[in-house]
Amino acid sequence: MTTVAGPAIGEHEIAAFRVLHAQVGDAVETAVRGKREVIDLVLVAMFAGGHVLLEDVPGTGKTTLARAVAGALGGLSRRVQFTPDLLPSDVTGTSVYDPRSGQVRFRPGPVFANVVLADEINRAAAKTQSALLEVMEERTVTVDGVAHAVPDPFLVVATQNPIDLDGTYRLPEAQLDRFMLRTTIGYPDQQHELDVLRPGSGAGRVAQVPTVTSPQIVAQYGRLLANLHVAEPILRYISDLGTWTRSAPQLRLGASTRGLRTLVRCVQVYAAAQGRHFAVPGDVQRLLEPVLAHRLVLTREALLAGATTAEVLADTLAGVPVPRPTSP
Repeated sequence: MTTVAGPAIGEHEIAAFRVLHAQVGDAVETAVRGKREVIDLVLVAMFAGGHVLLEDVPGTGKTTLARAVAGALGGLSRRVQFTPDLLPSDVTGTSVYDPRSGQVRFRPGPVFANVVLADEINRAAAKTQSALLEVMEERTVTVDGVAHAVPDPFLVVATQNPIDLDGTYRLPEAQLDRFMLRTTIGYPDQQHELDVLRPGSGAGRVAQVPTVTSPQIVAQYGRLLANLHVAEPILRYISDLGTWTRSAPQLRLGASTRGLRTLVRCVQVYAAAQGRHFAVPGDVQRLLEPVLAHRLVLTREALLAGATTAEVLADTLAGVPVPRPTSP
């Protein structure tokens, strides 16, 4: 069996990451109650160097979650409220003339932060959406021929409301593909909702989220976990899942190779968060829907029949044989 490129990771490094991952999750959960699985998914994207799309109705804590992650990280965070009149330069920055020095200098936009909250991204015009999605992919902003790098780590948490569609611009599939994960928060169960409603509760108070790590540490672990062991049978399993989606009759567009590479990257981080220095099939099964569902395109007939990409992926998991766990 072979591994993904890079030296092997020691068990003590995995143990240290598991502790850090739990500490960050605990810190975020002081503001976002009862949603630990969603928090863990956002942290997977953060340590894997990707971005997250939160799609949910208003009032479920999308903005609170993004701000709580920024608070636990301790880095620079910015919030951009997307509106139809928002310009690309309002997001990325622009060159301005400085009358005191007589020179033109670059004024950075809000994307120059470790955590960027793109609130209601589908309310901005396609040109502004593209400006953000370009820097998400390239990690640089080019103005007047000069490239300006954004900080590392760089996490974009974008939100959109799937219910209120007035004045919105749908994200094309090619742009959705830039998001490593898509997930929803949903309403809390009654126990946690009562905790949120109780007077004096700390839920939603992002200013009180403790800072438990730093951008430098997150970036360091992100580079380290890219070398976590992924055995050949797991890679074949992921490839078989992708091949199955490409031949699914309900889909017009199946999983791309880039989507499968992203799944491998997420599996590495998720396995380490569980305290393992190798991946298992259960890691793939847990992450398949949040990583791939938004990258698939249903046929017109499947849409009219009420099918969802999540259902197609469930069928995919049922149809592809699971490899037997092996030791690395």
